[in-house]
Amino acid sequence: MDLTPAGGERDIPDDLFMCSELYIAAFEGHTDQVIGLLEGSRASAAVAGNGWSSPAAQPTAKHHGNCNIHEVTAERWTLLHIAAAQGHDDLIDELCRRDSGLLSAASSSGDTPLHCAARAGHAGAVRAIDRLARANVEEDRLREALRGRNEAGDTALHLAARHGHGEAAEAVVEAAPETAADLNGAGVSPLYLAVMSGSVRAVTAILWCRDASATGPKSQNALHAAVLQCSEMVSLLLNWKPGLVIDLDSNRSSPLHFASSDGDCSIIKAILAHAPPGAAHMQDNQGLSPLHAAALMGHAAAVRLLMQFSPASADVRDKHGMSFLHVAAMKGHASIISHAAKNRMLEHHLNAQDRDGNTPLHLAVAAGEYNVVSKLLSSGKVQTHIMNNAGCTPSDLVKDCKGFYSMVRLVVKMYVSGVQFQPQRQDQIEKWNGQDIMKWRETTSKNLAVVSTLVATVAFSAAFNVPGSYGDDGKAILTGDRMYDAFLVLDTFAVVSSVTATILLVYGRASQSNRSWVGFMISMHFLWMSLNSMVLGFFTAMAAVTNKKVGTKTAMSQMIYFGMYFLVMLLISLVTPGSLIGTLKFLIGGCMERQRRVKRRICRQYPFTISYSPHPPSIAIEPHRCLCHWLRAFLHTLHLSFVATAPPPLSQALPFHQRTDPDGDPRIQVMMEQVVGNDGWGAKAVSRSWQRSAERLTLCVDVDLLLAGLSKIGLTTAKLVLTKDLTLVDGLVEIMPMAAEDWKERR
Repeated sequence: MDLTPAGGERDIPDDLFMCSELYIAAFEGHTDQVIGLLEGSRASAAVAGNGWSSPAAQPTAKHHGNCNIHEVTAERWTLLHIAAAQGHDDLIDELCRRDSGLLSAASSSGDTPLHCAARAGHAGAVRAIDRLARANVEEDRLREALRGRNEAGDTALHLAARHGHGEAAEAVVEAAPETAADLNGAGVSPLYLAVMSGSVRAVTAILWCRDASATGPKSQNALHAAVLQCSEMVSLLLNWKPGLVIDLDSNRSSPLHFASSDGDCSIIKAILAHAPPGAAHMQDNQGLSPLHAAALMGHAAAVRLLMQFSPASADVRDKHGMSFLHVAAMKGHASIISHAAKNRMLEHHLNAQDRDGNTPLHLAVAAGEYNVVSKLLSSGKVQTHIMNNAGCTPSDLVKDCKGFYSMVRLVVKMYVSGVQFQPQRQDQIEKWNGQDIMKWRETTSKNLAVVSTLVATVAFSAAFNVPGSYGDDGKAILTGDRMYDAFLVLDTFAVVSSVTATILLVYGRASQSNRSWVGFMISMHFLWMSLNSMVLGFFTAMAAVTNKKVGTKTAMSQMIYFGMYFLVMLLISLVTPGSLIGTLKFLIGGCMERQRRVKRRICRQYPFTISYSPHPPSIAIEPHRCLCHWLRAFLHTLHLSFVATAPPPLSQALPFHQRTDPDGDPRIQVMMEQVVGNDGWGAKAVSRSWQRSAERLTLCVDVDLLLAGLSKIGLTTAKLVLTKDLTLVDGLVEIMPMAAEDWKERR
């Protein structure tokens, strides 16, 4: 048979195109049917085994003449290619018995049956082909059959390793161990491909060959790839060949560079255990050491580990003269800066300058990294007056900060820390990004105006779509309900504050003056208050129309409380320019001559800072505590009001246990015994448990709510004594206005 070799362009004769019946039979692995088709007995192949209907009995493309064992597919796959790809060992044996030349037949892409079996991961098929090749192929052609390459230069071991088939890789290594040292057309070894596939079994199989190659693309070795996979592979490779640690890729990066950038300390420890002392000092094309790589990615634990291995590696500088602290400050990794500030061996690096004269503080300020700046300044070991080659101190580089909030926070922090500016004529000071900040304010004002208008619209419509709807007289049904009254107050406040914010924003956009900044900040306060009022108004509206169940009441109050708490704390953390002490020092400080000069300089270059500093919604020492107490007190008030509506006032002239019905009827009274820690809340709880019906002159007491409320305020025993006839209606004790007959008691 004349088969075109790999890459050939000769057409396949029609009589050599594989018929559909033969292809399906080989694909399914039905050896008897394949034999029947090859021997020209289509009738016998139509029914095989236990009456199974073969593909020959199905409607398929007809073949002209008898089937031939040399028939191929469009990709020049022979029957042996198909059987090997599907792992049909019996069919492989039968085909090779009929024609052993199929073992070396190549497809249009150069794949042999061994390639197909290895790619699919069929270890049994690989062993069968190896056994048959050794038995039927001549010695001089055996090597070609087992080490054959396809068009991409891949051997069978490359394919098994690339697809992570560990068992198939073991079978190929047993058949042709020398293939472990072969590189494919891309210059990649099977070991590197096995590491990339993540198959530990395939890696172990290949490492069994001492002459195996670890070469990868871009001059990498298998260890470069393994450090990003798992520690087990790293251990296998290091035990096999420790010299991989010092191999460099095309960028002169070592495996330790890769591991340090990933930050896995277990892998770093394994590499350092096999590395020479100079491994931590190796530099790539940019002059970066493994310590630089760890600092760039913010891996503080990796930095400490590398420093422990080689403390002198901290002195390595890159091509720009930067130490690892410079790059950590530039990337905003405050944890690394904090570690350096506490380490006596690294203190001198805090004020070290790169080739441009920049210290870590210069780079942190220029990048707008407030946390790093705060760590450096709070350490007390940083000199803030150092100028770089351009004559700029760290304070002068605040102008390079692009964010408004970042700029304000940095200015306040630098002022409180007593920094200096470079000497400069005051009339030549340029305001901080004046044009850009005006554009930012205009855009923000437009968005805030839309929000405030929407809030005003929603709050205005809510006033005419009141909870509980209207009665026949046109008045709200819930008139007089405490929750409804609270809703009206909050809704009114939301309308007023949102309209005020809208007017201020519109005025600010029209005036285009520096004074409009004050209006802009005030409008943000009003918008903030209107949004809070809307949320609380929603709660009061729901409370007014919801059944007074303890579970619903508690769930609603807790959701509102925690939602508002986290919202306020998030906004405070985002927009607060600093601590209360720092902000107050900035606003009212300046007793010393030097402070007054610095503050004047700030006002000239950053005039917006003064108008913004009082802005945050809650500036206080530990603001979350104040917010927590305020919000808890407010919701506790709503919580108590939710128990009942319109509680009657209690008499102030009598002791608590003798107070009677507000209408003066002495026959209705509540008595409590053994009150523990009663500070007045008991009276309030009882008073809010009374309910008066407008339709009937009755007085109802929700006993369950009353007793639950009394137990919450610290009563060991609570006794409800009523002096009228009692009837139980829907869980309430209804007290009819009759003459007293008997005392009845409910605990």
